Amino acid sequence: MVSTMVWGTGNVGRAAIRAVEANPDLELAAVIVHNPDKVGHDAGELAGLGRDLGVTASTDAEAALSARPDAVVYAASGEIRPDEALADIVKAIRAGAVVVTPSLYALYDQRNAPPELREPVLSAIAEGGGSLFVSGVDPGWGNDVLPLLISGLGSVVDVIRCQEIFDYSTYDQEDSVRYLVGMGQPMDYEPPMLAPTIPSMVWGGQIRLMAHALGVELDEIRETVDRRALDATVSTVTMGKFDAGTQGAVRFEVQGVIGGAPRIVIEHVTRIHASCAPDWPTPPDGVGAHRVVIEGRPRIEVTVEATDEDGNRSAGGNATAVGRLIGAIDWLLAAEPGLYDALDVPLRPGRLT
Repeated sequence: MVSTMVWGTGNVGRAAIRAVEANPDLELAAVIVHNPDKVGHDAGELAGLGRDLGVTASTDAEAALSARPDAVVYAASGEIRPDEALADIVKAIRAGAVVVTPSLYALYDQRNAPPELREPVLSAIAEGGGSLFVSGVDPGWGNDVLPLLISGLGSVVDVIRCQEIFDYSTYDQEDSVRYLVGMGQPMDYEPPMLAPTIPSMVWGGQIRLMAHALGVELDEIRETVDRRALDATVSTVTMGKFDAGTQGAVRFEVQGVIGGAPRIVIEHVTRIHASCAPDWPTPPDGVGAHRVVIEGRPRIEVTVEATDEDGNRSAGGNATAVGRLIGAIDWLLAAEPGLYDALDVPLRPGRLT
C-alpha cells in the first residue's frame, strides 16, 4: 500500500480524500488542514463520505512528513500564497515523497518555468529523492492531453480551442468568486485574476506545453478580457445576492499566436447567472462544461460534463482534475525521481469497481 498524505481539505482536498480512499493501492496516512476548526475531525467527515476513515485532521505537517509518506497530494491553494505553497511542496519532496498538485501554475510547463521555482524543486529532488507533477485544476487534462489527443484525429488542424464554460453560482469558494474573479463587484473594480499578465501567468504554461507537443514555435502569448454587468439583481444559494450593475460575467482568452494569428487558445466563460451575457458560449445544460474544439478538417468538438457532490458541476471538474493527479502516483513512484509535466506523465486507464 502506498501511504498517502492529503494536504488541504477545500474543494480539491475533499475530492483528493475520496479518490485516495477509493484507490485500493493507496492508504490515507495523514490529512493536514489550515483551519483550526477542522482539527480533530475525521477525514471521512471532511470529505463528505458519511463515514469515518480513522484518520483525523491535523495542522502539524512536519510531524506528518516525518513519518515519510510515499505520496503527498498537495491541495492547499497557491493562488494567493505561491511562496508558501512552494515551500510546503519542497519540504514534502525533500522528505522523499512523490508530490502531485495543481497549486503551482508556473510548473504546468516545467521546462520553461522560472529558475526561482525550478531550482528549489530540483534541489529538493536531488536531496530527498522525491518527485513532482503539477497539473491544473481547471482541469489540466482539458488544456493539454485531451486537446492534443483529439488533434491527432484530424487531417488538418487550424486552431485548437479549449473552453471552460461555467455558472459560478454554486461554486463553494466565495472569496475567489467575489474578489479574485470580481463577481458582484462594481465594474470599475479590477479583479486580481484578470489583471494584465495574470491569465498568461496561470494558463500560459499550458499553451506552451501544447505548442511543444505540436512541434510549433509561438510568436507570443496574448490575452483578451471582456466583462459584463448584471441587468438585474440575482440571488444564489451559496453566496447570496449579486446586485444589478455589478460584474455578472467574464470572458477571457489566453492565445498562443503563431504566424500572427491565435492558433492555440484557452478560453474561460464564467457567469454568476445564466441571464448575463447570453450571447457568449453556453454549456449544453446551462450549468457548466469543458469543451475542446479543433477547427480544421474535419471540425471536431468534444464536450465533457462531470458532476460530483450531489450533482455539482464545479465539484465534478475538481474531481476529474484530482483523478488525473492521483492516477499518476503509481507511475511517478516507478519512475526516476524528477520534475514532470503532463507530456511526461501518461493518462492512466481507470478501474472498474
